Amino acid sequence: VQLQASGGGLMQAGGSLRLSCAASEGTVSRYTIGWFRQAPGKEREFVAGVRYNSATYYADSVKGRFTVSRQNTKNAVYLQMNSLKPEDTAVYYCAATSRIGFPNLPDEHYYWGQGTQVTVSS
Repeated sequence: VQLQASGGGLMQAGGSLRLSCAASEGTVSRYTIGWFRQAPGKEREFVAGVRYNSATYYADSVKGRFTVSRQNTKNAVYLQMNSLKPEDTAVYYCAATSRIGFPNLPDEHYYWGQGTQVTVSS
């Protein structure tokens, strides 16, 4: 599967953005899709994931603010980000895995899209 993330931009703190992860080849419905982010000088970290059965799971830092969902008819996964904070500033990536459970490590994900920049100003 080939993934492409989009929807990033510049937003003030407290605002909202919706990121999209679309598959140009393959079908996302077969995979668990994870969202990760990487800030300058930091390691890539897990943000949220949605399993093939639409079960969702989140990092503690975004729980209650971010919502991940999938729309198989559009072959896409979304990350709705509300109440954005400056510390959410990062390049955001989506990635696919067929690992069971609730995979949240970059090494557990096999297919990666290019990132989209999210910048939150204070």
